[in-house]
Order: sequence, then structure tokens, then C-alpha cells
Amino acid sequence: MIAGVLLGPSLFGVLLPHWQGSLFPPESLKLLYVGAQLGVGLYMFLVGVEFPTDLFRAHVKSAAAVSVAGMLVPFVLAAILAGWLLRIPALFSDQATWFEAFLFLGAAIAITAFPGAINDAGAWCVLAVVLASFGGGAAIAVRTIGSGIAYALIVLFVGRPLLGKLSGIVEREGKISNSMLGFVLMLLMLGAWAMDGAGIHPVFGGFLLGAAMPRGLFARELQQKLEPFAVVFLLPMFFTFSGLNTRLNMVSTGSLLLVTVVIFLASTLGKGVACWAAARLHGEDNRTALAVGTLMNARGLMELIIVNIGLQRGVIQSALFSMLVLMAIVTTLMASPVFEWVYGRRARKLGELGAAPLGG
Repeated sequence: MIAGVLLGPSLFGVLLPHWQGSLFPPESLKLLYVGAQLGVGLYMFLVGVEFPTDLFRAHVKSAAAVSVAGMLVPFVLAAILAGWLLRIPALFSDQATWFEAFLFLGAAIAITAFPGAINDAGAWCVLAVVLASFGGGAAIAVRTIGSGIAYALIVLFVGRPLLGKLSGIVEREGKISNSMLGFVLMLLMLGAWAMDGAGIHPVFGGFLLGAAMPRGLFARELQQKLEPFAVVFLLPMFFTFSGLNTRLNMVSTGSLLLVTVVIFLASTLGKGVACWAAARLHGEDNRTALAVGTLMNARGLMELIIVNIGLQRGVIQSALFSMLVLMAIVTTLMASPVFEWVYGRRARKLGELGAAPLGG
């Protein structure tokens, strides 16, 4: 994430503009965009494949409480902030309504780096509503949302049983053949095409298809074959493309710096404190609750996906995009040291004491 921003106009373009222009000429951006979209689509497909359905069902009560709290409070804060931000030029599109600004900002604050959480599913659904309604009338929004729901129902309730038959073939052969891998990738492209045609971003198609894929050896083989190419080769294109769209020099006036600080505080306190409080109310000790709040507060790649979609679809403008990218970087960097401070060291110490011999 940081490397992508440094390669963009925020640093490389300021220090060595000629070199930056030579490395990323305008004609190369189209190719970079295609690679970035393919990378993020394939990544979201793998996120769906790895979705821990069994673990989720086992901890559904506590997970639901933390996730709902981590979604409700950010949306309340977004409702308060949306009216103010709409009055500031160069943040939201001129066509954006308060409702669309509120929903998009709420989704951007509520998202977390852990894509298996309930609040992430909710945030993606809210984003789908924003994309469906933005720039179109009520009829277009209803048709788009209806198409998305129909796709989800078909994939999860019709496609999943059919795809389950592929698992038996893989179990017998002990691996995924090249022809089957090609078939899966064809389904991925069709799913992305269907969602794009419906007016919803293609990543939704990939994620839902991944969630419907068989688990076990089938899922492990998919991860083994696709993850290195997606993460090592394609995702860096997405980070670079995001960095080229991030212009931190746009956040230079006092009013915009104030907006950045307010968004950061709303994102950090709204998400982290809400998840901490929910965990405490459901019986977790303070350190564990603080650890939950800290981890859920990290945004990571999920935030970049959402803000890139918002920028591409014209919901937000470059200044707000840069603010949200900065928030994603800082909250992600915070997660590890804060987690270590509130939980990690003590957990390791207790583990060492627990492992010590009696009388030691």
C-alpha cells in the first residue's frame, strides 16, 4: 500500500516528475487498469473460496455482535458527517445525494481487513446499493439490486450444489486438472461480466462465486494454483494504480486537513471502540476485547477496493479518495503494534507460564 502511494504523484511525481512520467506514461494506465481489475477480482474470488463458513457458524453469536456494532456506529457517524462533507468542494461528486454520500462513507468506515466478518458483507451490500442508485433513477436502482440478488441466489443455491460435484472429481484425481482450472476461471469471468452488466462492480461476482466453491482439497488446490499469481503479480498492479490516483498534495489546506483528521478519528474510534464495547458486553476480558477492536480497525486492501470503486464510478473525487487511502494506510499500520501492546506480549507470557513445568 505504501509503495503504491510512493510511486504516485504524492512523492515520486514530486521529486522526479520526468522519471515518473516515463515509467507510467498515460498510454500505460489502461493496461495497468486492466491488470489491477483482474488482480482484485481474482483476489476477491479467493477471499470467497477461503470464507470460513464452519468457523463462522461456530461463533455466530459473538461474531455477529461485534460485527453489527462495528457497522452500526460507523454508519451513525457517517450520517452525521455526510451533510458537512457534501458542502465541501472536491470531495463527493456534484451529483451525489446525502443518502448516497452517507451510505458510501459508512461503508468506507465500516469495512475491515478481515473479509469474513459480517460487517464486511453488510458494507459490500451497502456499496452495491450506492452503485445501483448513483446516477440513475429509482427504476434503474431496483433493477440493478434485483439483478444482484438474483445472481447471489442462483450462485449460492443452484450453483453451489452443481459445483459440489467437481469436488468428487478432484478428490479422485488428487488434483485440479488444467481443463477444470480453465472452467473455474471461465465461470469467474462470467460472474464478473454478469455483475458488471447489472451495474454492480465485477468483484461482487467473483466473491460470491468463490463462496459457492467446494471446500477441502478443491479449495486448497485453487488457492495453491491461483494465489501466487494473483498476490505476487497482479495485486501489485492494483496497489500501483491506486497510488497513481492518490494525490496527498490535494490535502494541503487547513480545511481539508481538518476533514482528514475527522475522518480518521471517526474511522478509528467508531470502529475500534464499538467492537471493543461489543466484545466486553459479550463476556470477553478487557485485553481480548481491546485486541478484537484493534484487529477490526485495520482496513487493508478491502478499503482500497471500496475507494477505488467509488472513484471509478464517480461517487467521490480525488481529494476524498486520497484521504480515505491515507486512513487505510494508517489504521493498517497501527494494528500490529497496538495489538502487540494490548494483547500479544501478555498472551505469549501466559503461554510461557502455562508451558513451564510444575514447580518451575
